[in-house]
Amino acid sequence: MKKILLYGLSLVSLFSCSEFIEEENLSFVNADEYYRTASGYNALVNANYAQLKEIYGNDAYVFEAGTDLCAVGSGRGTEPEGLSRYTQLNPSSDGGIQELYASCYKAIQTANMAIHYSTITEQNSDVAKLVGEVKYLRANAYFLLVQTFGGVGIVTEYFTSPQLSFDRNSAQEVYNLIINDLTDALNNVGTGTFNGHVNKRAVQHLLAKVYLTRAYESFGSATDFATAASYADDAIAGQGLTIPFATLWAPPTGNEIINAETLFSVQYSPASASTSPTQLGHKQANWYSSYLGGPEVATSAGWRSYNLLPTQFALSLYTQEDQRFRATFMVEVLWRYYGHFDGNNPTGKTRHYYAPQWATPADITSYIASHPGVQVHQWGTYGAGVVSSDYQTIPTKKFDDPKAPYATNAKVSTRDIILSRLGETYLIAAEAYLNTNPTVGLQRLNAVRARAGITTPLTTYDIDTVLDERARELFGEYHRWFDLKRTNKLVERASLHNYLINAANFNGANGVLKILRPIPQSAIDLNKNKNFPQNPAYL
Repeated sequence: MKKILLYGLSLVSLFSCSEFIEEENLSFVNADEYYRTASGYNALVNANYAQLKEIYGNDAYVFEAGTDLCAVGSGRGTEPEGLSRYTQLNPSSDGGIQELYASCYKAIQTANMAIHYSTITEQNSDVAKLVGEVKYLRANAYFLLVQTFGGVGIVTEYFTSPQLSFDRNSAQEVYNLIINDLTDALNNVGTGTFNGHVNKRAVQHLLAKVYLTRAYESFGSATDFATAASYADDAIAGQGLTIPFATLWAPPTGNEIINAETLFSVQYSPASASTSPTQLGHKQANWYSSYLGGPEVATSAGWRSYNLLPTQFALSLYTQEDQRFRATFMVEVLWRYYGHFDGNNPTGKTRHYYAPQWATPADITSYIASHPGVQVHQWGTYGAGVVSSDYQTIPTKKFDDPKAPYATNAKVSTRDIILSRLGETYLIAAEAYLNTNPTVGLQRLNAVRARAGITTPLTTYDIDTVLDERARELFGEYHRWFDLKRTNKLVERASLHNYLINAANFNGANGVLKILRPIPQSAIDLNKNKNFPQNPAYL
């Protein structure tokens, strides 16, 4: 077993991991006794699910910044330049790189702990299933790490104290571990609809994505695309895309796991966040709109973020018949921003209208006549890069949470963060079949488009077609940087469609492009093994 720095244990002060450490260090004797009971072991497994909130609940930059779809507003907002522009990307960069590295290793250590106790806890028929769930969660953490950094240190042992000497495994070895964990999970987790716990369909979806991603690597197997397609179809399980897209993203009255197309999510609830409503939620709603607030009218909006705004390219991908445009973006801003969701718009007025690219001059004239006092934003004037003041960019409403309390740059939303859903499973299948059976791939792709209201099916497609469709379907859902990196399209698409990025921004040391992100310098500095290599673009 290779040794690894247990990042979540060793960098408490640097990465604010005190709550996790306190829980484990208050009394190892009492914890040991507790985890040997059935109730204690269930609590330990629940702690593994809670680690997802650390990975996904903070800033969204590591998932979406520096892509073809999102950019900071011109002259407004701040983003970590290393992630949004690549020019300042280096081993000491912050903006989420160190946080992702640390939170994933905390999740891995928590999983290793649960796996360790599974053999010595009170045995019952649920233990094998719970271990399967934990192995899925460990695989998910390693998958994020290997996509982001390449090879990383593998640890499968549970340590009760920091280990300060560690080696770096190859990306191929990390993928092998991920696949082994997910295969074990598939053989043990429960079946049926998603109820908050990992089930077989969630595992099949992630296995499909892992094999799809590995297929592009130099060490990938010749059968990876076919295997990815097979697992995607297993996860689809004959279920059609029958829920209207707008319904998928309408703010819920209850927990979003009731959505029949959700395969796996990070779960939140207002009740669980009630003791600290601006710290126990998450930030997904924060970064995609020019507005975030409570009951304020549109003319006196609350906190406005000018980050991760839709690029002009992102907006241009939609056609008039595509229902996802209005379901994703707030084409009309009412006097009360949240009036769209709760029907409370006292004046009955519309304050802003963002004319879509298919709106004719006659259409706009007619709209103004029926909406006195509305401010019209002409097509081509409200994407990231060409706006600088309030409401000059179109808000993204997809993740809006009308129940969220107003607080500046805080973790206020308690909507679930959807990690896997059926629409993406279809798109994974389409991408995999592109390389094995394009006829079947077109069926999967056209099923996604048909649900969106597009009546003319595609008759041919390529990887750019898939990426465009993923953009329309999955805007903002924490996939885009990984999509572009996986398909070797990151440099091409980011430099072509993001006004902040030139292709030269990716030039790193040693003639290597900044595709992988740098291993955090703090981790390398703490490592007593000085032969641990940094990614070559950052040497």
